[in-house]
This record gives sequence, structure tokens and C-alpha cells, in this order.
Amino acid sequence: MKAKQLFRKTMPFCIAKLLLGGATVLILSLLLALFAGVGWIFGDTGLVIGFLIWMGSIGVVRFFIMHYVGYLVKAGHLAVLAQATITGKVPRDQVKYGINKVKERFATANIYFAIDKLVTGAVKQIQRGIEKLSNSLSFVPGMEHIASLAKFFVELSLGYIDECCLSYTFLKVKQNAYKSACDGVVLYAQNIKLLLKNAAKTMLKVVFLTVAAVLIIFIPVGLLFRLMHWHGFIAFVLACLIAWVVKFAFLDSFILCQTMAAYLDAAKETKISFDLYGKLSGISSSFKELFEKGRGEMRRPAQSPDAPDTEPAPDAYDAGGQTPPPARPRPEMRSASRPVPQHKFCGQCGAKNDGSAAFCQECGEKL
Repeated sequence: MKAKQLFRKTMPFCIAKLLLGGATVLILSLLLALFAGVGWIFGDTGLVIGFLIWMGSIGVVRFFIMHYVGYLVKAGHLAVLAQATITGKVPRDQVKYGINKVKERFATANIYFAIDKLVTGAVKQIQRGIEKLSNSLSFVPGMEHIASLAKFFVELSLGYIDECCLSYTFLKVKQNAYKSACDGVVLYAQNIKLLLKNAAKTMLKVVFLTVAAVLIIFIPVGLLFRLMHWHGFIAFVLACLIAWVVKFAFLDSFILCQTMAAYLDAAKETKISFDLYGKLSGISSSFKELFEKGRGEMRRPAQSPDAPDTEPAPDAYDAGGQTPPPARPRPEMRSASRPVPQHKFCGQCGAKNDGSAAFCQECGEKL
């Protein structure tokens, strides 16, 4: 499913984000009126102090709204987008479906934010590692300015890319969320050139449309404040808040759809390289922590290296007319003159790997 189709068909989430952002602006507007009114009693100095207190309250209000309500809407949108991108179908009651998927996958907001924080940190640290390599070209005239501009757009785009990595947790439901998120970061690293090139283009649109939204909203708000003889700076602040709501609800959602489509299209054609787990752990402490948590929470029982290479006997299954799966054939006996190939067995999941493998092909554990 294309990005425009994803955006149009998941419009209920955009409306939900609009309502969420509108509630945030309404609360902040009431707090602004309260602090300004109290500050006005003490004169100009009181107004300045009241405004500074209000500025500090912005982060507090956004934290509580996003932490207890907003994460369900945001992550639910990711769940539906991931499913729609792969299957081409959107659930009928998509908001309810997405929220239920989030609750099933993360159980609590704390788990979601813990994984989100690690994924965000991993993506940014990996990007910094790549930037260090690009510094080797600093001797080229003008490269420093080009690199700074590119870094600006890349930093803006990383917020959408880490959400794409997090969306991978909804596609790999048989793994724990930490392991799935870890795989999502590896897929990003394997397709980093394509994804960053796509993200840089979309970020140009975001910057242009955000500035346009602020100006369009500021004109009527500024005129209203001027007619009522209120301070123009307050009008500008409110215009920025309203523009943030529009960006959060519609612009961010559209760019997320574009980035998600590019990410999952690349992911479908990419086979995860388990050698990258060790390399990325060396680059990013956040990725290493994410990998260690994913490995520690795996519930797959380890198989003994001496265990037989066949399925259980038929009598090990419940009687009920169910045909047991066919046994895998044992390897052929080799003559003494032919060397027996070396194998490595994973201590985490028990899978048998080729002797030259550095990481398990099943779970990514270092051998």
C-alpha cells in the first residue's frame, strides 16, 4: 500500500491526534491565562515570571498527556500502518484494533517508553558513528557546510525512522518486543542509505509546510489579538502551539506513512545480517542494551547439542486424530575417510549453525 493510501485510510488516527493536541493546547491556554492573571497583579515583573512558569509547564502537560494517553494513539497508529503496509488491508475499527495491539504487545506505558527510548538512542548513536566517517571528507572545500545542512535534515528525520524500527515489533509478535525492536534497528542499519535519502526529501516538505502553517495561523490570531489590544507575542506563541497540533496530527502522520512505506518495502527484501548485532553493539550502547534485554527475555528452551536430530515419536502427541509431523531424517553415515563437518550449537536457543558462523542464524546470539 502506497503512502498516500496509508495516510487517507488511517485518517481516524489523525483525527484522534488532532483531538489530543487540541486538548493539550486548551489546557496550556487556560494555564497561560491563569499565570498571566496572577502575574498581572504584581506588574510587569510578575507577568514575565508568570510567562516563564507557563513555559516550564508546557513540558509537564505534554508529558502527562502523551505518557498516559498519547502513546496509545501514537503506537496504535504504528500497529495499523505496519499491518496495512504488509497486508494492504486496514481493520474496520482501526483505532480500537491499534490500541488493543499496543496493550497486547507492551502491557504498560513504561515498557513502551523504555523500548522507544532505547530504539531512539540506538538510531541516533548509529547515525553519529556514520557521521564520524563522513568527517574524513572535511578537507573538501565547502563540505563542512554541506555536511551541516545534511546533518540538520537527518536529525529531523530520525524521529520518523525510529518509529519505523518500533513498528517492526507489531510484525514479529512471536518474539519479545525487545528482540523485535532490535531486529528493526538492524534492518534500518542495512538500508540506511536508502532510508536517509528518502527521509531527507520528506523533511524538506516538513520544514516548508510547518513554517507555512505557523504563518497562516498567526495572521488571524494576530489580527484578533490586535483588535482586543492584547500582546502580539502571546498571539505568536499561541499560533506556534496551534501549528504544532496541525503538524502533530497531519504533517507528522503523512511523513510517517511515507517513511514507513519505504522502510517496510526495504525490510521485505532484506535478510537480516546477524553479524551486524556485534558491530552495532560496539557503536551504540543503547543498541547493546536493547540486544541484551531481548536476549535475556527470550523464553525459547535451549536444546542440548547431544539431542537427537528428529522430531518426537508419535506417542508423544495427544491422541485425537491429529497426525504427528513427519520425523526429519537423520544425517547419512559417513565413512571414516571423509571428514565430518564442524558445527556450532547456540547456547541460547540450541540451533545448529555452520562452523564458520560468528552469530546464531536463529536468534542472533554470539557463538
